[in-house]
This record gives sequence, structure tokens and C-alpha cells, in this order.
Amino acid sequence: MYPKIIKLIFALLALGFAGYQFYDSEIGNGIFLVLLSGMFLLLYFKNEIIILAFLRLRKQDFEGTARWLARIKNPEAALVTKQQGYYHYLHGIIASQNNLTQAEKYFKKALQLGLSMKQDLAMAKLSLAGILMQKRRKREATTLLAEAKKLDSHGMLTGQIKMMQQQMKKI
Repeated sequence: MYPKIIKLIFALLALGFAGYQFYDSEIGNGIFLVLLSGMFLLLYFKNEIIILAFLRLRKQDFEGTARWLARIKNPEAALVTKQQGYYHYLHGIIASQNNLTQAEKYFKKALQLGLSMKQDLAMAKLSLAGILMQKRRKREATTLLAEAKKLDSHGMLTGQIKMMQQQMKKI
């Protein structure tokens, strides 16, 4: 994992050299270097370690996800604010498998820092509502469930939200 400033420097160097290649009538090299600078710029906003951790999570490999996240030594210095939110979001998903108190802390921190996609925000609120429901904190869980329902614009979580609402009525 490279520091953020190094990624920006590489992007600017590649873009500058691309301009020189265009000036020198090497159009193919210039296009390649523009794409390469775009890749460095993408990696500035989307951390490569977090992307690889999400790929591990898709395979339900929680240990592999934790190993990838452990490679980020100082998340406050190495990551942008939204990336820090996803860092804590992934830790919350991992911790929700066995330690609900720790998972609650991670999800609250992720919501405080912010997540860039509405679906991820809805999923974090839904997970936090489930944890609060298991801890018998019905009022907080109800508000988080309502917020998750508003954020779920594509209807991907409607089944889980309805199931949790039915379970809330039993409490």
C-alpha cells in the first residue's frame, strides 16, 4: 500500500509524460499513459487493500478479509475518510460473526465516517439494527430500520427488513 501523496505524484508524472508523448506524436503511448494516470487517481480514491478485502468477503472468507485489513497499519493516516468508513464497515461485518459488542462499535464508527453508496449505508444500518434488536434496544433498532428502509432504493433488502420488523413485533 502506497501513501496517498505518492499515488497523486505518480498520476501527475504519468499525465505530464503523456502530454510530452502527445507532443512528440506518440499518440498510442500518450493514451496508455493517460489511462495509467487514471488508474493511479482511482487508487487514490479507492484503496487497493479494501478492494481486495471486499473480494475476499464476497467468497465468505472472513479470515482472508481480516488478513487483508490487517495490512493497513494506520487507517487514519493512510485512508481517505470514506475509505476509513469502509474499513470499519468490513471490520463490523467480520466482528458480527462472533462479537456483537465489537461489531456495534465498528458499525457506529462506519456510519459516523460515512459510506459512499446508499446500499452499503442501508446494509450497515440494517446490521446495526439487528445487533441492537438482539440487545433488546427496540427503540434505536426501530429508527435504524426505518432509515435503512428509506435508503434501500433498489429493494434489495426489503425481505430482510420485513423479517426484522416481524421479529421486532414479537419482542
